[in-house]
Amino acid sequence: MRRDSAFTPKSLSASEYVRELFEPTDNVAILVRNRGNGKTVQRIAKAATIASPEFQEWLAGQNAAGSDAFIGMNPIKESAYNRTKDNIADIRHVYLDLDRKGDESLEAIRDSPTVPAPNFVLDTSPGKHQVVWKVSGFSQEDAEALLRGLANQFGGDAAATDSTRVLRLPGFANQKLSEEFIVQARHESAGVHTPRDFAIADDSPETPRHLGEDHTRRRSIPSDHKSQSEQDWAYAKRALARGDDPEDVICRIADYRGEEKHSNYARYTVEKAKAALRHSPHGTGAGTPQTGDSRHDSLQVLTERDARS
Repeated sequence: MRRDSAFTPKSLSASEYVRELFEPTDNVAILVRNRGNGKTVQRIAKAATIASPEFQEWLAGQNAAGSDAFIGMNPIKESAYNRTKDNIADIRHVYLDLDRKGDESLEAIRDSPTVPAPNFVLDTSPGKHQVVWKVSGFSQEDAEALLRGLANQFGGDAAATDSTRVLRLPGFANQKLSEEFIVQARHESAGVHTPRDFAIADDSPETPRHLGEDHTRRRSIPSDHKSQSEQDWAYAKRALARGDDPEDVICRIADYRGEEKHSNYARYTVEKAKAALRHSPHGTGAGTPQTGDSRHDSLQVLTERDARS
């Protein structure tokens, strides 16, 4: 098993995890989502503020009331109020969400000569993990190509391959589960890795598509390029066809599109995909969906000063 032999692994609290991920003055996105009432709140604050006892107390209250807690994995530009790609200040991390055969995939990562030892491993539910590497020297395009390659090679969640992704915060209960499970984080390596440390092939055309449009890519967009809503629908069909839980698919789309679409958009998209699969003789669906409600959802985007309220 590949480990950083010069580093002693240790468990991290939420505050410790934030301090390890970011510099104190970095702007970081925190998102809390209550699946029961459909409410999503995003706050962008300095990492030092997020790690403070006052902010952690607020997160604990949200979690106790039924909300899940997530953190953006790359810092946000100054004066930005959302975590769009244009507002990503720098690529600090690459990651994998191992939600299927998680233990097996994690073991493969640790044994693989093609990737460095992970910096952080989170246990998000029994047998499911999130893996994070600290990196430098990556463009947004190169990071997302690597994310897709990592997901393809190790069986990670194909929806978690964008630079704006939020992952779980340790120390808080996973509210998706019927029995209490507190997310745990282990710090396993101190290295900071560059592109040459990853010997991962670029994503192939067969790789499930990346949720989102990359306006920085070098290749021109083909004339038959689908809209983002069409891509969301196509992704939902593929995920459902391979047996993913519809509620998981809804949450993945909502995670990425939460600030752009009405709160019912993700569910509407998945329901349309389910209907297409039911009526398809081969189970793959056909046709083009309606694009759904174009209204903005009720996501609150709050600034650092609101974290203290």
